[in-house]
Amino acid sequence: MPRKKFYFAGQIDKMIDFVSPSSAEKLNRVDNSLVSSNGEKFSIVNEIPRFVAANNYAQAFGLQWKKFAKTQLDSFSGMPISQERLERCLGFSIDKLKDKNLLEVGSGAGRFTELFVKGGANVHTVDLSAAVEVNKENIGAAPNYAIAQASVYELPFPKESFDIVICIGVIQHTPSSEKTIEALWEMVKPGGLMVIDHYIWRINYYFNPATYYRLVLKELSPPTSKKIVDGLVDFFFPMHWMFRNMPPLEWLLKRVSPLITFMKEYPQLDRQQNYEWAKLDTYDSLTDYYKHLRTPAQIKAKLEQLGGENIWINTGGNGVEARATKPANKNILN
Repeated sequence: MPRKKFYFAGQIDKMIDFVSPSSAEKLNRVDNSLVSSNGEKFSIVNEIPRFVAANNYAQAFGLQWKKFAKTQLDSFSGMPISQERLERCLGFSIDKLKDKNLLEVGSGAGRFTELFVKGGANVHTVDLSAAVEVNKENIGAAPNYAIAQASVYELPFPKESFDIVICIGVIQHTPSSEKTIEALWEMVKPGGLMVIDHYIWRINYYFNPATYYRLVLKELSPPTSKKIVDGLVDFFFPMHWMFRNMPPLEWLLKRVSPLITFMKEYPQLDRQQNYEWAKLDTYDSLTDYYKHLRTPAQIKAKLEQLGGENIWINTGGNGVEARATKPANKNILN
């Protein structure tokens, strides 16, 4: 007798079932757990399946997104900053996502998740951290949305199931950039698309004061490091704002300040928004446990090694943006 397909409340019939990351067995819901036929069991907490332990190297990110739950959401800022970045990486507008099975790895608070849902994709999103709680609060009970707390190395879905696999702002923070890209590629169906980005290698990274603040802050508990970063932002931000149109003074300030600011990139943000973005991204920059850098050539070589076609490489956003299709008879985007 075939197993009955199960859903979380409100989900549509096009969503892909969760499977065990280790055995690939389908999972059925029993009370507040997902259970396989061979006895594997994964808890469901606050209607979110959990495939990893609560304490892991991404704890700082969980705290980050709980503190800045809406800062980068276009629906909150009223500006299409995230959508413009997303559409550049995808190579097409979000309305072309409709009915595509999409996997987002590293969803954070949902700055891109809300756009995937808005575009009509069947959105399957995961994050290693407790940011899943914030993401679910921001997205709500959309019928084309499923979220889980999981690792990129142990994804709870069948391999080669997704038309689009996307991972933005994440790969550089995992233990191995190359293994992460490989794990993402495994989830792309033949003819499907993978979209990624990565911090770019640059010599001035080693002359940036943030590099050396991070050596200390990433070893502290997230609450402690958060207090220190808040103090740094409160001290340096007024000077950054004051000198934003004074290049010589701004250059000198950046020799001692570890802040990440966006006054040049996003001049449409007002002072308060710039302050919030500085707090968010400075904390992100100074507390990530892993931080890898890669050149555009290295990212391209990895995609070529995997057999990717129609490879696109761009310098922008976080550093290197890239996409590639998995070989097949036809491209799902045509």
